[in-house]
Amino acid sequence: MTSTADYRTTMRVKASPDALFDALTTITGLTAWWNPATGSGATGGELRFLMNASEPLVIHVDAATRPTSVRWTVIDCPFLPDWIGTRPAFTITPLDGDTSELVFRHQGLSEGLECFGMCSRSWEHYMTSLRDYLEAGCGSPFGSPADVARRQAQATGTSLS
Repeated sequence: MTSTADYRTTMRVKASPDALFDALTTITGLTAWWNPATGSGATGGELRFLMNASEPLVIHVDAATRPTSVRWTVIDCPFLPDWIGTRPAFTITPLDGDTSELVFRHQGLSEGLECFGMCSRSWEHYMTSLRDYLEAGCGSPFGSPADVARRQAQATGTSLS
């Protein structure tokens, strides 16, 4: 039996909800932890990410509600067609002090998809990159040495531990 559970992860970040929201909605923030981006992260906006492909990943920003949530819909993804129509969503909750909880769910990215394993590992890397960007000022976005090493290990089936 194939699971239909969406990819989901929860993490605590030593950053304010506003800082976390900015990392998810500004071109500077998105480029620092995930991928070089263009466009607008505001509600109704469109974001484009090249990700080393000739055609970009295109995301519609369904909602960007400061400082609690960001919801996207993948409009086009030539290099991962399984992503088209999926809905990444970020829910931010303030905790004690200047700490926030982030719940990330990629609705539609489920174990039944061929790319699930690779995409799950990639999201794990990028969620760590997001935390590092917010807590230490430096993430490991697409193309960074840590990202290249991760993708090479993934391609050869080796571990980075």
